[in-house]
Amino acid sequence: MKRAHVKCPLLESIGYDLQEEILEVQLKDEGKPVWRYRNIPMSVFRAMMWAASKGRYFLSKIDGKYPKELVAG
Repeated sequence: MKRAHVKCPLLESIGYDLQEEILEVQLKDEGKPVWRYRNIPMSVFRAMMWAASKGRYFLSKIDGKYPKELVAG
């Protein structure tokens, strides 16, 4: 999945697959792990991309609330 770099202290890049409703995020942590989140509605993805703080939105609305798997890192 292609991810776009974002300006965020927590997140390096973000990608989204509309058909599969999959969100991928690459963290700025050591090793820059990539996590894949399933069942993410387009509305949630859009809200995160428009949020003043993408990292804060990610932590409060996505991480821990949707199924995830480690893809790389």
